Amino acid sequence: MSEIAGFVRACAVSDLKEDGVISVVVGGDEIAIVQTEGEVFAIRDWCSHAAVPLSEGEVDGTTIECWLHGSCFDLRTGRPTSMPATVPVPVYPVKIEGDDVLVSI
Repeated sequence: MSEIAGFVRACAVSDLKEDGVISVVVGGDEIAIVQTEGEVFAIRDWCSHAAVPLSEGEVDGTTIECWLHGSCFDLRTGRPTSMPATVPVPVYPVKIEGDDVLVSI
């Protein structure tokens, strides 16, 4: 795993599909990498309500929905946008360099 000024390579841009999610492990943390609306986001791959992977849910714009109970989270802030979740999920800064998606944990 290479590090560039606090950022670590998470995956390749070519691994991502529009409105798609992949799960990666960065520095021991499970992270969901999402490409949507021309941007790439990184959010902890864990629903704060049910502790299941968000990467198994659906993406709608800049929102990801947990598959289990339907909690939605804003990919920009990690804040829940619908119940039953009430606790935010950590989000991480993302940089794109060439074909590399870099995340700062």
